Amino acid sequence: MISRAGTVEMATRVTPNREFAFTLNDVARLLRTYADQRASEFGITRAQWAVMARLDRQEGLKQSELAETLDLQPITLTRLLDRLGECGLIERRPDPHDRRAKRLYLTPAARPLLQRLGGLGEELMSTTLAGIDRATVKLMLANLSVAKENLRQAIARKPVPRPQAAQEPLRETVQEAVHD
Repeated sequence: MISRAGTVEMATRVTPNREFAFTLNDVARLLRTYADQRASEFGITRAQWAVMARLDRQEGLKQSELAETLDLQPITLTRLLDRLGECGLIERRPDPHDRRAKRLYLTPAARPLLQRLGGLGEELMSTTLAGIDRATVKLMLANLSVAKENLRQAIARKPVPRPQAAQEPLRETVQEAVHD
């Protein structure tokens, strides 16, 4: 809430659930930044590395499937794929069942780079998880997998849009907070 003096007052109490969400987001952001820094040592971006790593796990994906998996806009992925193709690291092959679609594959030239990036990934995570014992890491992974599945199910349920009248109290609350 914003007070009359213009300072921000704590409107809600920070709960462990909310603190977890903020911390998880911070860790993910810092990990992305660190991965960007380190991937540049190999002349690629973190985004290019993510494309190659995903194709290493699931070769033959359509571009639309890969974009959805990586949560990228199709135009963004197209640029990444074009660059990786120009470097000889991926290739697009015709889909035997859909002549409009192309399937994505790594080239043999990508394999040595992926091996080096795999080592870098282990190094990144060793740095990230330093001071946390292996059993705790396994427990964290198991719990995060449960949270991931919970989110997948929640997204699949697609909430029913609230009627316009139900949104009015929120607008009033925001206006009161700004004017107090």
